[in-house]
Amino acid sequence: MKRNCLLLGILFFTSVAFAQSKRSLNNDGVELYSNKKYADAEVKFKKSLEKDPELFQGHFNLGDAYYKQGRYDEAIQSYKNSLQFTDDKINQAKVHHNIGNALLKQQKYKESIGAYANSLKQNPDDLETKYNLSYALNMLKQNQKQQNKNDKNQDKNKDQQQNQNQQNDQDKKDQNKEKQQNQQQQKDQISKEEAQRILEALKNNETDLQKKLRKMKGKPVVTEKDW
Repeated sequence: MKRNCLLLGILFFTSVAFAQSKRSLNNDGVELYSNKKYADAEVKFKKSLEKDPELFQGHFNLGDAYYKQGRYDEAIQSYKNSLQFTDDKINQAKVHHNIGNALLKQQKYKESIGAYANSLKQNPDDLETKYNLSYALNMLKQNQKQQNKNDKNQDKNKDQQQNQNQQNDQDKKDQNKEKQQNQQQQKDQISKEEAQRILEALKNNETDLQKKLRKMKGKPVVTEKDW
């Protein structure tokens, strides 16, 4: 990605001492930034803005200090603040480029593409911005493919889970039916001992019946009721 450019230019003011104070603070911040002391550089850039809240370089460089510390939302806000204080197209292009970089770091690919496009409107010949735009477009495409793949996998897993639940429900119904059938069969069946008792009872009844029939032999048979 393109470097986050620090602007060293200083505007002229009627008060020479005041201008020197701002220049000193800004340049101190730039030196600290170059030495990778980004938190210290942040302090210097903020002090330069206390001297002049409308200093384009102060806002832009503060954005760079935030960016290097991974504070991308704050960096974007500082870059946007700087846009209010410049009409220079090259400066505006750099601002939009760096906004695109911060958005890209956050994997906000659509937003970064918009920022790079705005940068190229101000400076159409910037090759590094074109490269970053191409990179962001490619990342967006890959991200959408991965998202589509994840969505398909989720749908597939959902269908599989639904089918599994249906199968489990059917298995449970079959198990309940089989259990009921077994219970009914158990009700219909008699134990071995109970069957033996019934057979013995039938044998005894048959013996008693035969005895009664023998006693009745030789007696007249009554064919009519006794009124």
